[in-house]
Amino acid sequence: MNANNHNSKINSEKNKEKTRKKIREADSSRITVIPADEEINFYEDTSPKNVALYARVSTDSDKQTSSYEMQQKYYSKLISSHEGWKLVDIYADEGISGTSLKRRDSFNRMIEDCKQGKIDLIVTKTVSRFSRNILDCISCVRDLAALKPPVGVFFETESIYTLKPGSEMSLSFLATLAQEESRNRSAAMETSLKMRFSDGMFLTPSSLGYDKDDDGNLIINHKEAATVRLIFYMYLSGLSTETIAERLNTLNRYTKIGNDKWSTGSILGILKNERFYGAIHGWKTYTPNFLDHKSIKNRGKRPRYLDEDHHEPIISRDDYIAVQKMIANAKYGGNTYLPKLKVTSKGALRGFVSVNPHWGAFTAEDYKKASASVSEN
Repeated sequence: MNANNHNSKINSEKNKEKTRKKIREADSSRITVIPADEEINFYEDTSPKNVALYARVSTDSDKQTSSYEMQQKYYSKLISSHEGWKLVDIYADEGISGTSLKRRDSFNRMIEDCKQGKIDLIVTKTVSRFSRNILDCISCVRDLAALKPPVGVFFETESIYTLKPGSEMSLSFLATLAQEESRNRSAAMETSLKMRFSDGMFLTPSSLGYDKDDDGNLIINHKEAATVRLIFYMYLSGLSTETIAERLNTLNRYTKIGNDKWSTGSILGILKNERFYGAIHGWKTYTPNFLDHKSIKNRGKRPRYLDEDHHEPIISRDDYIAVQKMIANAKYGGNTYLPKLKVTSKGALRGFVSVNPHWGAFTAEDYKKASASVSEN
């Protein structure tokens, strides 16, 4: 051991001995203890509080509507019967998921009222009613607790009061369970869709040109079908989606929901819908994240299911394919009628196909088929 280490060890022992001596000789008789305010039991607290009720159900079903009304009735009675509590408002979101704060207008309005000092306490049924997203749940109660004065949340079923020390651990655990339950529900729904689509049981909401019979089958609505055919034929004749929308507005043609105002987006949506040639394509879009519910195009991340003879067509399959070619070509600035591929039928270049520089909608498979058509003769 060198001299520096030896001296350091000696100094350390001296400091430890000084600390021990200081503790032994401390005189507590000179200290006056001023006790902290006694913590008031949440259930016995009768101090005045402006209380908000938050209720939420995730679907618009009759069963959920009953639950929604019962939540409001029960907790309104609970708040009015508690001494010192005054009901500020009932903040309720119906048919809204708890995994995201988006579109939960009443919830967000309630949080804003808390920030403005209108609310001292939020009462809700369970953690899952408040939020099914652990990050949203914990960050929200922390933000509320940090307000001046702080705002607490009382979850009645779990008997958790967020301003009580030590409550966050229990809340985090229960919020995690609520989030995991939503994830499992999402996975179960996806499995159910796979089973339905693989058996040909597609989701078929009514669309322009079609109604549904008592068995849920798509049947042609001939009055609306005339508008669908007009849209396809005008586009095949070279009119733009903007011009078609203007023409339909002038003709007072109606959408499925009875709107007489057409846009380029609504026209394009009809032109790209395979249902009008009698087909149905399942799982064209999907939701990869159950927390944000954002739907994206299925580009091979999920299986897709196609039935090309699902119901009676309004237009021919050939017309539909031609329109898709024209739409694809429009992406490249083309606005021409459908062209033909020029195939060399004789000589050394027999079977060769000229690349059409003005038409971007031809695929490699189109050129192969054109070449094969000559070699087969």
